[in-house]
Amino acid sequence: MNLFPAIDLYESKAVRLYKGDYAQMTVYDPDPLNTALKFEAAGAKYLHMVDLEGARTGGTPNAETVRRIVERTGLFVELGGGIRDMDVIGKYLSIGVRRVILGTAAITGGDFAERAVAKYGDAVAVGADVKDGRIAIKGWTEQSDMTLDQFMEKYQRLGVRTVICTDISRDGAMRGANRALYAELQGKYHMDIIASGGVSTLEDISALKAMGLYGAIVGKAYYTGAIDLRAALEVCGA
Repeated sequence: MNLFPAIDLYESKAVRLYKGDYAQMTVYDPDPLNTALKFEAAGAKYLHMVDLEGARTGGTPNAETVRRIVERTGLFVELGGGIRDMDVIGKYLSIGVRRVILGTAAITGGDFAERAVAKYGDAVAVGADVKDGRIAIKGWTEQSDMTLDQFMEKYQRLGVRTVICTDISRDGAMRGANRALYAELQGKYHMDIIASGGVSTLEDISALKAMGLYGAIVGKAYYTGAIDLRAALEVCGA
């Protein structure tokens, strides 16, 4: 299983939210490049980033920070947040981002996601951000009418290879991963599933690996010291 340590960007800083609440934000590093370099030094090969400003308003307000991290590390960078048109996808891929994640646009963008997958293939992933069984959008500030199963069925049918599934109720809450959810998804769908939200112990990581998941994201647990990144990578077999 692949481990994706996470950096959430806001005003060019590395931050974390509690359950997606922008009013409950903690700044962990004023220069996210430092954090990315620490990840790499610990042995990480992947990096999951979210532009929280872009997620709320669209646009690429943290693109320069993303570019610096891509240029100064050898990490495989995947990025979500505010990716709502083809120009933004092209911009991020041109600066070296390896995979972009469509969230809000996968719900509200008409055929945008379908066109993006047709043009960029596996460089396009989708984010299934789940709250009370439905997909949340616009930086988790609004709830859509689409259920998780409807979302998964649609994007599997369109040929999307990678889906990042976040249980919002557990994100940043240190309550453990929703193992039942990921076991169900792994059994029902033929996509590369990345678990996100609440991964807070080495036991979580071991259980997700045992399910056969493609990947897991570690965020707050790293920043608080609850998970040692080197030890987590060893559990993953990295």
